[in-house]
Amino acid sequence: MEFLGTTQTASYCGPKKCRAMSELSPATITQESYQPYYLPGYRHLNSWRPSLLYKVPSNQGCPNEGTVNRNALRPPTILPALRTALFSRYSRHDWDQATMAQIRGAETSRHWANKLTADSVRLMQDKDQLTQQMQDGTCRNLCQRLCDIGFWKSELTYELDRLMSENHALDTVKKRLECAAAEIESPLQVSLECLYHREKRIGIDLVHDSVEKNLIQEVDLLKCTQDQMKKLAERCDIQMRDNRDAQHTVERDLADKNSAECIDEKCCNLRNTSDTINFFHGVEKADGAVSVCETWAKFSDDNIRHSQDMRANSIRLREEAENLLEVSSDQIWKQFTNTNLAFSTRISEVTDVKNKLQLQLAKTMQEIFQMENTIMLLERAIMAKECPLKVVQTRLEHRSRRPNVELCRDIPHFKLVNEAFTIDDTLQTLKLRLCEAQDTLQLLVLTKNRLEHDLSVKANSLFLDKEKCMMMRKTFPCTPRLVGYT
Repeated sequence: MEFLGTTQTASYCGPKKCRAMSELSPATITQESYQPYYLPGYRHLNSWRPSLLYKVPSNQGCPNEGTVNRNALRPPTILPALRTALFSRYSRHDWDQATMAQIRGAETSRHWANKLTADSVRLMQDKDQLTQQMQDGTCRNLCQRLCDIGFWKSELTYELDRLMSENHALDTVKKRLECAAAEIESPLQVSLECLYHREKRIGIDLVHDSVEKNLIQEVDLLKCTQDQMKKLAERCDIQMRDNRDAQHTVERDLADKNSAECIDEKCCNLRNTSDTINFFHGVEKADGAVSVCETWAKFSDDNIRHSQDMRANSIRLREEAENLLEVSSDQIWKQFTNTNLAFSTRISEVTDVKNKLQLQLAKTMQEIFQMENTIMLLERAIMAKECPLKVVQTRLEHRSRRPNVELCRDIPHFKLVNEAFTIDDTLQTLKLRLCEAQDTLQLLVLTKNRLEHDLSVKANSLFLDKEKCMMMRKTFPCTPRLVGYT
């Protein structure tokens, strides 16, 4: 038996020994030359060494008995190269111990191998079960995610349909407003023509009477109604743009939901036997997510809420337009009737106008003074609103520079936008009122001049009122045309 390759030689056979084997006695060899020997791989065999040596034969036939025969100390051998190897052999006890150690080592190795095999099989089974459970849980989570995506898709689709219907309805109302505003142009020209003809009165007959008041009111009403319709049509156009922005946002979100649904459905259908699976090392470490479940749901909810707000604004705008069309039609008809009645009354009251004209002149002067004060106050009010408008627009411009997700449509943003629109509406209202005041002031000045010079010729006034004005006012647009239906 060999241990770890070849049999090791005794320590006295090495090249470092200076004395020859033949020069040592057996006792010297036994006591000095042998060193403790250890088998490789067996630490418990630490105190054994070869115990059997070749005995030295007696000095037979030696002429000098006191002299040791050096050749007799060497063991008989055939191969001179193996002489030193003969002294490194082991005993039978050593051989038995080495065999038992080898057997015990083999049994120990087999025991640990069997234990490791059982543990490995159990570990593989546990890991396979854990992997399968995790994969099943992931499939369930993907299915739940698909349900969530389907829910938001249905909500977005429903909201998109309603928004598109509302946008179409708002477009119809806008066209009605434009048609009604164009239809008002004809009676406005008639009213203006009446005023123009009445401007031809001579002297004291150029009076600011009830007919002229009604004509002015009619013109103001027609102009105001026309301006309101045009402005409302512009607001409808702006609201339609906002609706289209909300529609594009919802459509983009819906397209993203469709893409995410396709990807998650593809992931849910993947199995261990699928052909499209592959290794993507490091993909689990690269987190490119831009949202979490709460922000993901909130994003779609905000889009739907924004769309609902746009629809609510659109509905209010449509109701306002419908109300404006109906109210303006009634007011125009009433004003048209009142103006005609005023003309009839004016024709019958031509002779009894002098005192009324004097009183009207005084009232006109007072009204001019008040209107100038009103214009001055309106101009001051308009100038006072410019600084708050600059502040809110500056705030909005600064907040529009917020980066990335910080560009949030938060409550301050809504408040600032509402404040900006409110101040702008206030300015528009004040400017409109200033224009109306200036127009009224101009008309009052013209009326004053007419009251001073138009009391001389009554016949011309009767001719103008009866023959010129009333002949033109025999025709007037019907109600369906006034509300925008052609």
